[in-house]
Amino acid sequence: MFIGHFAVALAAKRVAPKTSLGTLVLASQFVDLLWPILLLLGWEQMRIEPGITTVTPIDFTHYPISHSLLAVLLWAGLLGGVYYAVRRSPRGAITVGALVLSHWFLDLLVHRPDLPLWPGSEVRVGLGIWNSLAGTLLLELGFFAIGVAIYLRTTKRKDAVGLYGFWGFVVVLLGIYAANLLGPPPPGQDAIAIAGNASWLFVLWAWWIDRHRTVHMLPH
Repeated sequence: MFIGHFAVALAAKRVAPKTSLGTLVLASQFVDLLWPILLLLGWEQMRIEPGITTVTPIDFTHYPISHSLLAVLLWAGLLGGVYYAVRRSPRGAITVGALVLSHWFLDLLVHRPDLPLWPGSEVRVGLGIWNSLAGTLLLELGFFAIGVAIYLRTTKRKDAVGLYGFWGFVVVLLGIYAANLLGPPPPGQDAIAIAGNASWLFVLWAWWIDRHRTVHMLPH
Protein backbone atom coordinates (compact mmCIF):
# COMPACT_ATOMS: atom_id res chain seq x y z
CA MET A 1 0.00 0.00 0.00
CA PHE A 2 1.23 3.50 -0.82
CA ILE A 3 -1.26 6.36 -0.85
CA GLY A 4 -3.44 4.58 1.71
CA HIS A 5 -0.80 5.29 4.35
CA PHE A 6 -0.85 8.98 3.44
CA ALA A 7 -4.64 8.86 3.65
CA VAL A 8 -4.63 7.90 7.33
CA ALA A 9 -2.07 10.63 8.07
CA LEU A 10 -4.31 13.25 6.44
CA ALA A 11 -7.37 11.97 8.28
CA ALA A 12 -5.51 11.91 11.60
CA LYS A 13 -5.25 15.69 11.53
CA ARG A 14 -8.90 15.66 12.60
CA VAL A 15 -8.02 13.61 15.69
CA ALA A 16 -4.81 15.44 16.59
CA PRO A 17 -5.16 18.96 15.14
CA LYS A 18 -2.18 20.32 17.07
CA THR A 19 0.16 17.71 15.60
CA SER A 20 1.93 18.72 12.39
CA LEU A 21 0.95 16.90 9.22
CA GLY A 22 4.66 16.26 8.76
CA THR A 23 4.73 14.30 12.02
CA LEU A 24 1.58 12.42 11.06
CA VAL A 25 3.06 11.47 7.68
CA LEU A 26 6.30 10.42 9.39
CA ALA A 27 4.35 8.14 11.74
CA SER A 28 2.14 6.59 9.07
CA GLN A 29 5.10 6.05 6.74
CA PHE A 30 7.71 5.20 9.37
CA VAL A 31 7.82 1.49 8.55
CA ASP A 32 8.41 2.23 4.85
CA LEU A 33 10.95 4.93 5.68
CA LEU A 34 12.91 2.48 7.81
CA TRP A 35 12.74 -0.37 5.30
CA PRO A 36 14.93 1.21 2.53
CA ILE A 37 17.64 1.99 5.09
CA LEU A 38 17.63 -1.62 6.24
CA LEU A 39 17.79 -2.76 2.60
CA LEU A 40 20.89 -0.65 1.99
CA LEU A 41 22.48 -2.04 5.17
CA GLY A 42 21.71 -5.57 4.02
CA TRP A 43 19.69 -6.32 7.15
CA GLU A 44 16.51 -6.94 5.16
CA GLN A 45 16.01 -8.31 1.66
CA MET A 46 13.58 -8.31 -1.25
CA ARG A 47 13.67 -9.37 -4.87
CA ILE A 48 11.86 -8.53 -8.09
CA GLU A 49 9.52 -11.32 -9.16
CA PRO A 50 7.19 -10.14 -11.97
CA GLY A 51 3.74 -11.65 -11.59
CA ILE A 52 4.07 -12.48 -7.91
CA THR A 53 1.01 -10.24 -7.45
CA THR A 54 -1.08 -8.37 -10.00
CA VAL A 55 -0.16 -4.96 -8.61
CA THR A 56 3.48 -5.21 -7.52
CA PRO A 57 6.41 -7.40 -8.59
CA ILE A 58 8.18 -7.04 -5.25
CA ASP A 59 8.75 -10.23 -3.27
CA PHE A 60 9.29 -9.18 0.35
CA THR A 61 11.53 -12.06 1.33
CA HIS A 62 12.94 -10.88 4.68
CA TYR A 63 11.85 -7.77 6.61
CA PRO A 64 11.29 -8.68 10.27
CA ILE A 65 12.81 -5.49 11.73
CA SER A 66 10.58 -3.12 9.81
CA HIS A 67 7.46 -5.15 9.07
CA SER A 68 6.86 -7.88 11.65
CA LEU A 69 3.86 -7.18 13.87
CA LEU A 70 5.93 -7.32 17.07
CA ALA A 71 8.55 -4.94 15.68
CA VAL A 72 5.89 -2.48 14.49
CA LEU A 73 4.29 -2.55 17.95
CA LEU A 74 7.66 -1.65 19.45
CA TRP A 75 8.26 1.10 16.88
CA ALA A 76 4.79 2.48 17.61
CA GLY A 77 5.54 2.61 21.33
CA LEU A 78 8.92 4.23 20.71
CA LEU A 79 7.66 6.96 18.40
CA GLY A 80 4.62 7.64 20.54
CA GLY A 81 6.84 7.85 23.61
CA VAL A 82 9.30 10.20 21.94
CA TYR A 83 6.47 12.44 20.78
CA TYR A 84 5.04 12.60 24.29
CA ALA A 85 8.46 13.36 25.79
CA VAL A 86 8.92 16.26 23.38
CA ARG A 87 5.37 17.65 23.13
CA ARG A 88 3.69 16.45 26.35
CA SER A 89 0.53 15.76 24.39
CA PRO A 90 -1.24 12.47 25.23
CA ARG A 91 -3.59 12.87 22.25
CA GLY A 92 -0.73 13.49 19.88
CA ALA A 93 1.37 10.65 21.30
CA ILE A 94 -1.47 8.13 21.03
CA THR A 95 -2.21 9.28 17.49
CA VAL A 96 1.43 8.96 16.45
CA GLY A 97 1.68 5.47 17.93
CA ALA A 98 -1.61 4.42 16.33
CA LEU A 99 -0.46 5.68 12.93
CA VAL A 100 2.75 3.66 13.12
CA LEU A 101 0.73 0.55 14.00
CA SER A 102 -1.86 1.28 11.30
CA HIS A 103 0.82 0.71 8.68
CA TRP A 104 1.02 -3.01 9.46
CA PHE A 105 -2.73 -3.52 9.40
CA LEU A 106 -3.14 -1.64 6.11
CA ASP A 107 -0.34 -3.73 4.64
CA LEU A 108 -2.12 -6.83 5.96
CA LEU A 109 -5.03 -6.01 3.65
CA VAL A 110 -3.00 -5.82 0.45
CA HIS A 111 0.09 -8.00 0.87
CA ARG A 112 0.16 -11.65 -0.03
CA PRO A 113 1.03 -13.79 3.04
CA ASP A 114 4.51 -12.40 3.62
CA LEU A 115 4.13 -10.29 6.79
CA PRO A 116 5.78 -12.03 9.78
CA LEU A 117 4.20 -11.85 13.21
CA TRP A 118 7.59 -11.51 14.94
CA PRO A 119 11.26 -11.78 13.90
CA GLY A 120 11.95 -15.42 13.16
CA SER A 121 8.27 -16.32 12.90
CA GLU A 122 7.40 -18.97 10.35
CA VAL A 123 3.82 -17.69 10.32
CA ARG A 124 3.29 -15.06 7.63
CA VAL A 125 0.02 -13.32 6.91
CA GLY A 126 -1.62 -11.14 4.27
CA LEU A 127 -5.06 -10.96 2.68
CA GLY A 128 -3.74 -10.44 -0.84
CA ILE A 129 -5.82 -7.58 -2.25
CA TRP A 130 -2.79 -6.83 -4.46
CA ASN A 131 -3.91 -9.83 -6.52
CA SER A 132 -6.84 -7.71 -7.72
CA LEU A 133 -6.12 -4.45 -9.54
CA ALA A 134 -9.73 -3.31 -9.20
CA GLY A 135 -9.78 -4.14 -5.49
CA THR A 136 -6.49 -2.33 -4.91
CA LEU A 137 -7.64 0.80 -6.74
CA LEU A 138 -10.96 0.86 -4.95
CA LEU A 139 -9.31 0.47 -1.56
CA GLU A 140 -6.41 2.89 -1.94
CA LEU A 141 -8.10 5.60 -3.97
CA GLY A 142 -11.15 5.39 -1.72
CA PHE A 143 -9.01 5.77 1.41
CA PHE A 144 -7.06 8.61 -0.17
CA ALA A 145 -10.17 10.53 -1.22
CA ILE A 146 -11.57 10.23 2.32
CA GLY A 147 -8.26 11.32 3.86
CA VAL A 148 -8.00 14.38 1.61
CA ALA A 149 -11.62 15.33 2.32
CA ILE A 150 -11.14 15.06 6.09
CA TYR A 151 -7.95 17.13 6.01
CA LEU A 152 -9.64 19.83 3.92
CA ARG A 153 -12.60 19.93 6.30
CA THR A 154 -10.28 20.15 9.32
CA THR A 155 -7.94 22.84 7.99
CA LYS A 156 -8.09 25.90 5.77
CA ARG A 157 -5.36 27.67 3.87
CA LYS A 158 -3.60 30.71 5.27
CA ASP A 159 -2.12 31.69 1.92
CA ALA A 160 -1.44 30.46 -1.61
CA VAL A 161 1.17 27.98 -0.39
CA GLY A 162 -1.46 26.33 1.76
CA LEU A 163 -3.61 25.87 -1.34
CA TYR A 164 -1.20 25.06 -4.16
CA GLY A 165 1.35 23.32 -1.96
CA PHE A 166 -1.33 20.95 -0.71
CA TRP A 167 -2.78 20.15 -4.12
CA GLY A 168 0.71 19.72 -5.53
CA PHE A 169 1.34 17.17 -2.77
CA VAL A 170 -1.84 15.30 -3.73
CA VAL A 171 -1.07 15.34 -7.46
CA VAL A 172 2.52 14.14 -7.00
CA LEU A 173 1.42 11.27 -4.76
CA LEU A 174 -1.18 10.20 -7.31
CA GLY A 175 1.39 10.49 -10.11
CA ILE A 176 3.87 8.26 -8.29
CA TYR A 177 1.09 5.80 -7.54
CA ALA A 178 0.11 5.66 -11.22
CA ALA A 179 3.75 5.26 -12.30
CA ASN A 180 4.22 2.36 -9.88
CA LEU A 181 1.12 0.65 -11.26
CA LEU A 182 1.73 1.28 -14.96
CA GLY A 183 5.51 1.49 -15.24
CA PRO A 184 8.05 -1.31 -15.77
CA PRO A 185 9.33 -3.33 -12.80
CA PRO A 186 12.14 -1.63 -10.86
CA PRO A 187 15.64 -2.87 -11.72
CA GLY A 188 16.47 -4.24 -8.30
CA GLN A 189 16.82 -3.87 -4.54
CA ASP A 190 19.30 -0.99 -4.54
CA ALA A 191 17.14 1.11 -6.87
CA ILE A 192 14.11 0.56 -4.66
CA ALA A 193 16.09 1.39 -1.52
CA ILE A 194 17.41 4.64 -2.99
CA ALA A 195 13.98 5.67 -4.28
CA GLY A 196 12.44 4.74 -0.94
CA ASN A 197 14.78 7.04 0.94
CA ALA A 198 13.51 9.93 -1.21
CA SER A 199 10.17 9.49 0.58
CA TRP A 200 11.59 11.55 3.45
CA LEU A 201 10.91 14.53 1.19
CA PHE A 202 7.18 13.94 1.64
CA VAL A 203 7.59 14.34 5.40
CA LEU A 204 9.21 17.73 4.85
CA TRP A 205 6.61 18.69 2.24
CA ALA A 206 3.75 17.79 4.60
CA TRP A 207 5.35 19.82 7.40
CA TRP A 208 5.70 22.80 5.03
CA ILE A 209 2.08 22.54 3.90
CA ASP A 210 0.79 22.41 7.45
CA ARG A 211 2.60 25.62 8.36
CA HIS A 212 0.54 27.36 5.70
CA ARG A 213 -2.82 26.00 6.83
CA THR A 214 -4.77 26.51 10.04
CA VAL A 215 -7.15 24.24 11.91
CA HIS A 216 -10.76 25.37 11.85
CA MET A 217 -12.61 22.25 12.98
CA LEU A 218 -11.58 20.91 16.39
CA PRO A 219 -12.55 17.44 17.68
CA HIS A 220 -15.23 17.28 20.37
